[in-house]
Amino acid sequence: MADDDVPNPFSNPLFAHFQRAMSAQGPLQWDIARQTALMAGTQGLTEHNVDPQRRMAVEQLAGVVQMHTAEVTGLDSYNPSAIEVVGRATWINLTLDTWKPYFDALAQAIAGDTHLPAPDAAAPDDVGDPMQAMLANVSKMIAPSMLGMSVGTLVGRLAVSTFGQFDLPLPREPHGRLVIVIGNVDNFADEWSIPRDDMVVWALTHELVTHSVFSVHHVRNTLRQLIIDFASGFQPNPGALSESIGQLDVSSGDPMKILDSLLSDPTVLLGAQRSAAQSRIAPVLDAVVAAVIGYIDHCVDRATANILGDGSRIAEAVRRRRVAQSNDRIFVERLLGLDLTPEQVATGQQFIAGVLERAGETGIAQLLATPGNLPTPAELVAPGLWLARLEVS
Repeated sequence: MADDDVPNPFSNPLFAHFQRAMSAQGPLQWDIARQTALMAGTQGLTEHNVDPQRRMAVEQLAGVVQMHTAEVTGLDSYNPSAIEVVGRATWINLTLDTWKPYFDALAQAIAGDTHLPAPDAAAPDDVGDPMQAMLANVSKMIAPSMLGMSVGTLVGRLAVSTFGQFDLPLPREPHGRLVIVIGNVDNFADEWSIPRDDMVVWALTHELVTHSVFSVHHVRNTLRQLIIDFASGFQPNPGALSESIGQLDVSSGDPMKILDSLLSDPTVLLGAQRSAAQSRIAPVLDAVVAAVIGYIDHCVDRATANILGDGSRIAEAVRRRRVAQSNDRIFVERLLGLDLTPEQVATGQQFIAGVLERAGETGIAQLLATPGNLPTPAELVAPGLWLARLEVS
């Protein structure tokens, strides 16, 4: 049978009906995301409530930490009595709700034209390669479920190790809630032979400093909008799956290695293609994220030194953890545009160090002072240019 005579199975009304059912929740199936996240984060086990005595101990430490973070940042911080000490399942549900705008923007971009063909629609005459056409339709049909599973897997994996809400620099709306996943904090302390209360102080400091930074309206809005703009900049590419299969290196003969190669880029299975608009946004987003992380790390180091005497050992352990988790975060890096490589984080720290050397803490405070003060990509690697633009000496 000639290729032109091969019928397109997706012209069958049954498949059109199935496609409608698959996309009933929209371009991202949030029920699947939640179920996948809870399974990955809790291994399907019911969590016990946080021990009340441990909860009270954390809240008492939070009062001490709040005073020091407010002194270091000069920003309004969070009411420590409202800090919630939670388990992984609670963190998962909160995170899925507050990250929804980012992944909705991504899902809508990938979906592109979501109009489904009528049940009696015929296949186009210029269908091309039947196999490619079939794979393109499969990719489009399963994309909402795949994206739900991908988001759920990411959030579930993060829940296993996250200390609070801001392991990833993603502003959350509504903003007025702060949580600590005490089981993860204690587990990390035990693993690194760190006193548990010292580790709680560090985790609370990081959460309170980050929360204070994102309490600055224009900083939160700038970063949030850049991430949404990047996520919504993807172009739908239903042929990505078939293209990737065609480019696979099968010389190894190892089916698992071949599959890992196929799944290493989440954009393939989701049918997404990076756009020129994203290439323009990415350097700006990189500069903002690097500067914000550099500022947060600087403030956390200062505050923990005041409280603990020397928090450098904890900071080093946590930053090693940040690097070790970079492979798990490829989904965020590829799809939300967050470049959290050690090199990018180091660039942000070098920017803060350069400002501190030239203008001291007064210069660093200008980073968040007014809209437009966050560095450009060129200024990030040349802090003198940034200080000159702001006329800070």
